[in-house]
Amino acid sequence: MRKAILHTLIALLFLFSSSISVLADPLTAGVAVSIQTPNQKPQEGDIISSGSNGYFITNTSYDSAIYGVVTKDPSIAIESTQYQNITYVLSSGQTVVRVSTKGGPIKIGDLITSSEQQGVGQKATRNGFVLGNALQSYTNTKTVGKIAVNINPHFSNASPDIKTNLLSAFKAGGNAAFLSPFEALRYLAAALVAILSFVIGFTYFGRVAQKGVEAIGRNPLAGRMIEFSVIMNIVLTGVIIFVGLAIAYLILIL
Repeated sequence: MRKAILHTLIALLFLFSSSISVLADPLTAGVAVSIQTPNQKPQEGDIISSGSNGYFITNTSYDSAIYGVVTKDPSIAIESTQYQNITYVLSSGQTVVRVSTKGGPIKIGDLITSSEQQGVGQKATRNGFVLGNALQSYTNTKTVGKIAVNINPHFSNASPDIKTNLLSAFKAGGNAAFLSPFEALRYLAAALVAILSFVIGFTYFGRVAQKGVEAIGRNPLAGRMIEFSVIMNIVLTGVIIFVGLAIAYLILIL
């Protein structure tokens, strides 16, 4: 009986001490894994990416290889006995992230992505891969700071507040494997419309220019009228291409 009571007290003491350990760092929650970053010394809050050569501190904006964030005091850690000089990385949960205002002031709920500044995150202002959602705001324009972020690396294109342009949209379309079938179809349709507009425009212009040159050769006196006609057709070609690009853009944003 005494042994059972003693074991119960020890278990309660262990649980109590564990809860105190978690509460000591309220900004970190989740299970971290140990990794190695050869030839790099990541610091707390650095964004980590993964590749064919292992893990590294990211220095690419909207990095499609985002893996997680370096944390120094994880609630739970899974270690590998094979590694030395390990780094704890959290890929799901909540922890602090190094951020800047390069993408604009950060508000609670904003999507956070990677930036060209090594290991530092920024506010996401277009569609692409993101790290997660900001749980704190950050407005300091002079230095890099740290805020709590809900870590959930994924491709995001659903936010109505995110701005985009045709070039970045087609670039994002290269990540079609991460999109839903409907979204992938939208990118494909937009690309086909844009390409078709260029093909039709330049084909039409080529025929008109050829006929114009032949007409001037047959009737040099009407050269000015023919040149004016060619110029008008050049404008019409531009209109065709512009309309095609506009339709492609509407397909992407609607």
